[in-house]
Amino acid sequence: MKKILRYLVPYSVSILFCLLMLFTQAICDLNLPNLMSNIVNIGIQQNGIEHSSPEAISENCFQLLTSCLPSEEKNIVSQSYTLIQSDDATSEYQEAINKYPLLKNSNIYILNETTNRDTLDNYFSSAVSNLLIILQDLNNQYNSVSELSYSNMKIDLSSLYSLIPYIQNIPQDKFLGIIEQANNIDPSLSEQISIQFTKTIYTELDLNLNKVQTNYTYKVGLQMLLITLISAAATIAVSYLSSKISSQLAKSLRHDVFERVEQFSNPEFDKFSVASLITRTTNDITQVQMLILMMIRMIGYALFMGIGGIIMAINKSLNMSWIIALSIIVLACLILVIFSIAKPKFKVIQSLIDRINLVAKENLSGVMVIRAFSNQEFEENLFDDANKELTLTNRFVNRVISLMNPAMMFLLNSTSLLIIWIGAQHISESQMLVGDMIAFMQYSMQVILSFLTISIMFIMFPRAAVSAERVCEVLETEPSIKDKKDVEKLDKNTSGKIEFKHVYFKYGKASENVLSDISFTANPGETTAIIGSTGSGKSTLLNLIPRFYDVSSGEILIDGVDIRNISQHELRKNIGYVPQRGVLFSGDIYSNLRYGNKDISDEKIREIAKVSQSLDFIEEKESGFNSPIAQGGSNVSGGQKQRLSIARALAIEPKIYLFDDSFSALDMKTDANLRKELKKYTNNATVIIVAQRVNTIIDAEKIIVLDEGKMVGVGTHNELLKTCQAYYEIAQSQLLKEELQ
Repeated sequence: MKKILRYLVPYSVSILFCLLMLFTQAICDLNLPNLMSNIVNIGIQQNGIEHSSPEAISENCFQLLTSCLPSEEKNIVSQSYTLIQSDDATSEYQEAINKYPLLKNSNIYILNETTNRDTLDNYFSSAVSNLLIILQDLNNQYNSVSELSYSNMKIDLSSLYSLIPYIQNIPQDKFLGIIEQANNIDPSLSEQISIQFTKTIYTELDLNLNKVQTNYTYKVGLQMLLITLISAAATIAVSYLSSKISSQLAKSLRHDVFERVEQFSNPEFDKFSVASLITRTTNDITQVQMLILMMIRMIGYALFMGIGGIIMAINKSLNMSWIIALSIIVLACLILVIFSIAKPKFKVIQSLIDRINLVAKENLSGVMVIRAFSNQEFEENLFDDANKELTLTNRFVNRVISLMNPAMMFLLNSTSLLIIWIGAQHISESQMLVGDMIAFMQYSMQVILSFLTISIMFIMFPRAAVSAERVCEVLETEPSIKDKKDVEKLDKNTSGKIEFKHVYFKYGKASENVLSDISFTANPGETTAIIGSTGSGKSTLLNLIPRFYDVSSGEILIDGVDIRNISQHELRKNIGYVPQRGVLFSGDIYSNLRYGNKDISDEKIREIAKVSQSLDFIEEKESGFNSPIAQGGSNVSGGQKQRLSIARALAIEPKIYLFDDSFSALDMKTDANLRKELKKYTNNATVIIVAQRVNTIIDAEKIIVLDEGKMVGVGTHNELLKTCQAYYEIAQSQLLKEELQ
């Protein structure tokens, strides 16, 4: 997985920007419950009154409350307000009387704009608490301080104003005792009582409290709307960038995997099946792409929301934070169980996808053979077995993971129920506000869902990790056949002479050699033929020349240079190779013939088509050389495919031609005509032909007979009939008795 993550390095700036956007989104989303709490607590329960310190207060009420404060705090409060007389004619008076109608009949104090409101709130809360203790002392209205609650407070300011002289004359030592008692009141309760008192102050001023409440609700609502829009913009930006990064990463991976596969030699293709390579290039890379996409979009956001949610919830209620901890522990146990059950199945799923791709590929490529043998039912059963096994495994994993949904719903609802139950008790004891309980519940849900998101990523990670390992396995597989650092170049006028010197070859770690002690020379201007029974090593010998495999020991030389000292590109551009099975690519006839030489002229194409005996059937087609070729050349016959493959090799005009049983699909007449024209066209090149038919190689200057990987005869056709029993038996099975004389 580390190697895959290196592909993210070019996108580091974009990823950092995504993290910044995710942090912004998390901050916005974390503030929404807090604002909703303010709407409930302040907007609804407190009529929009945010501060214990009033913005304006009547002269009598000001004297009452400041009398309940120590001299130092009293001085600070006095400096924070400006007295406006009822008979004043200043602009401040006109502005204030519109808002506070009481000013017509009474003097009021207006709060200065430069005042530290938080400090002032604390002083007013202290003043109201001190006043309550004094009232309790006077008339024993409440049985105990703990029973005081703003919900049962009924304040008559006019009756309280008569107590101002009494309060001002309270002895200092007794006043300090009153302050000490007031300090024992719960801060939350003290704040609620002071807010209720401030509401009474505003009522005395004839302030429109409904308007205050409406304005506050609109203000907070607009803040929530703005925050939501910012969060949405951040979400869109992250979605766009994460999609772009993950798709670009997948593109780079597919490019590198394909590029590495193109470098593979036959030993690597023996290790990886074609179906597996297709799965690794498509499905496995898609799994990695989805993981990167989800990691960028969700992991950072979940971490920010989880940590931020815990902090915000603790700020709302430290006493209830154990509920979040309990929920996270239960969630972790649930995830651990599901994770341990599902993880082993992900690797199995990818292997089963390989298998179903293999079965599908074999069925599609061999459909004509399947129909010819009426074996459709068997192949359908074979595919059905692979499909069922994949389906059952996927179903098992999906069932295990599907348990997450009901379990999570149960956990979320149980957590909400527990919060409401515990929160209700705190509210009844005036230790918590309703809005704070709602916000705590929302933060708890955010924390649980964040941890769920992270856990889901951990569930996705094993399957993507398996896919990443499979992709890395391809990327880390070094081709067994590589160019040396200091390669030799063939001379521009190279003749193409090929020498085999005591060549041995075996596949991989096999114990037995496929080819043993092969030594011969293929000269320019001559045709060297290789013949032998099936499995004798003919095609293997031919594949050693373009270095599809490297010899186990011995040497293969071209003009005296070991082919292992030549770059593969240099080597193969001098070789015209025609495989045993003609391979054509989708496009048209022109594109296939120009495959190895893009600059070949139309006249030259007609010439090589004529040599390969392809011109007649090409001209019979309606579009001629522009006639389409389907994938794999499925719309042309086997013989036509072979002839077009031969023409493609002729187009590059190499020094060496390798024909791996490339005439097997041709009729005798076409075969003879093609060899005749080919002889003229390649008169200066080295030609090596692997064949099963004696008639194809009967005119070769040199025929090499292989039997079980060993050379059992070398010579012309006539020489071998006399000296090589293996060749004679092959010829006897194919030629008339008269032709053997």
